[in-house]
Amino acid sequence: MISDVLAEAKEKMAKAVDVVQEDFQTVRTGRANPALFQKIMVEYYGQPTPLAQLASLQNVEARTIVVTPYDKSAMKDIEKAITTFPNLGASPSNDGEVIRVTMPELTEDRRKEYVKIVRQKAEDGRVSVRSVRRKAKDDLDALTSEVGEDDVSRAEKELEALTKTHIDQIEDALKKKEAELLEV
Repeated sequence: MISDVLAEAKEKMAKAVDVVQEDFQTVRTGRANPALFQKIMVEYYGQPTPLAQLASLQNVEARTIVVTPYDKSAMKDIEKAITTFPNLGASPSNDGEVIRVTMPELTEDRRKEYVKIVRQKAEDGRVSVRSVRRKAKDDLDALTSEVGEDDVSRAEKELEALTKTHIDQIEDALKKKEAELLEV
């Protein structure tokens, strides 16, 4: 029973770390990258649809991505979604066949803004890991009458170690991303 609670907590904490790392990929560094467009949702026939399902994305130059829609009727919606996506700062241009998205040059202020965004994403990840810990601790406390206080106490120490490991992983990813962002 205790092992089930710990295994579930470990799995959920690992997912939280993965989400943070995926979110970090959406914050751009020096080069344009198709991963920046992963979270863009396009209103397509009344349904929010991921951009990757509506178009192919190709990195043709350091600061340019070419978006080739599978359905040409969705071009306006794709262009609108790219323009309104927060923190991207991209300027799309439509030639009727493809959409060329030029990323702005990264200024010092823009880099610092991106660092703030990354720190917020890391904090969200840490909060998520802590909430998993809180739920697991409540589950362990509920088992006290069945398995005994000593076993629960040992499990809580193990849970704390798991939490620290996963928060450290988020911190390491944050340090790498900050260094990447501030590198000129």
